[in-house]
Amino acid sequence: MGDSVFHLKQRQTSVKVEIVAGLTTFLTMAYIIFANPLILSSTGMDKEALIAVTCIVSAIGTIIVGIFANAPIAMAPGMGLNAFFAYLVVSEKMDWQTALGAVFLSGLLFLLLTLLGLRKRIVEAIPASIISAIAVGIGLFITFIGLVKLGVVVGDEHTLVKAGPLTKTVLIGFAGLLVMIFFEMRKISGGLVVGILTSTALAIMFDEETVLPDKFISLHFDITAIALQLKIFGALKWGFWGSIFTLMFMDMFDSIGTLVACCHQANMVDKEGKIKGLDRLLGIDAIATMIGAVMGTSTTTSYVESAAGIEQGGRTGLASIVTGALFLLALLFVPIVKVVPGYATAPALIMVGLFMMKEVRKIDFSNVEEAFPAFIIMVMIALSYSISTGLAFGFISFALIKTVSGKGGEVKPAMWVIVILSLFFLTLDHFAGMIEYLRSIF
Repeated sequence: MGDSVFHLKQRQTSVKVEIVAGLTTFLTMAYIIFANPLILSSTGMDKEALIAVTCIVSAIGTIIVGIFANAPIAMAPGMGLNAFFAYLVVSEKMDWQTALGAVFLSGLLFLLLTLLGLRKRIVEAIPASIISAIAVGIGLFITFIGLVKLGVVVGDEHTLVKAGPLTKTVLIGFAGLLVMIFFEMRKISGGLVVGILTSTALAIMFDEETVLPDKFISLHFDITAIALQLKIFGALKWGFWGSIFTLMFMDMFDSIGTLVACCHQANMVDKEGKIKGLDRLLGIDAIATMIGAVMGTSTTTSYVESAAGIEQGGRTGLASIVTGALFLLALLFVPIVKVVPGYATAPALIMVGLFMMKEVRKIDFSNVEEAFPAFIIMVMIALSYSISTGLAFGFISFALIKTVSGKGGEVKPAMWVIVILSLFFLTLDHFAGMIEYLRSIF
């Protein structure tokens, strides 16, 4: 049954491998269960309801991917996107109900672009060198997040970042990292999961702040405080369209970057290098955003942590269904999930970053026309702490270099659309000021 539905043999995988992959992806992105409510609750939204909705929306989106796209891609409310959502509310531009309406409309626009085939053309217009750079940039981004979560890298007012102190929690995280490296050296699957569990066990034994909960199962969750509260018509005001487009662009570039990197890693490409089933994945991404807004959370998007499960051998939708099922189980076992500290999952992110760095070999650094845009993407994704911002800078630089060198004709029409959208994305916050400046001149 499993093979006929998910084509396990055709993709050279097995039920066991897919289960391990799904579990790995879940463990590396389970932090969203707590991070998303923490960020969105600053807007006045109910925190307990947000925890439940985060689990439900992540489960629905991920399971839909597994069933209808047969891909090992997980979905959940996006980090960065939830921060922008909170900014819209905290800055008093709109209340959280209207902000949910803006999220819904951004998802609807995203879906229309997909149905028109524009998103697929956009992805297929991206050169191979940039595709590899996206994977490397995301790998660096994931590594940086992992190092920060582990405490190896900390903030500094003079140098921005510096090496952190060698604390007990850092050593516990390093223990898990060593386990992962050992499993990888021995070519044994499931190393990321075992490493996370090892660090968690050590944390329970040696970290006073990590303790077993009083109860392991919680049957109480109520989402009525935020579900079905969105104000779609309230978000249709002219002054809010800039925020709607920003949400759409952020989701578009984030999901495109993630899908390109993860699908290539999972060998979900044809002989021409085009991603198989891209239309479905893009459509599901947009629909998941709309479902999330209705349920009461910020933009839902494809998760780059899917790369952790893919690295463990995940190749089909069965891995996604396992991940989605675990999110549903997390509704009942939130007290247990809370036990896993962030520094226990951080080593998995570092390892995923290592795996994704392999793509750097495919970039021709002797050709500046290819090397510079790729370099900008890799650097800006990590240093701007934003996949979408890094991609925007890279796309623009690619078109500029081709044009200046007299090779503008090599830039596909869809790429020019990407460049225009990238310029719009990077300058959107300055539009109001630019209009006022032009008015003052004329």
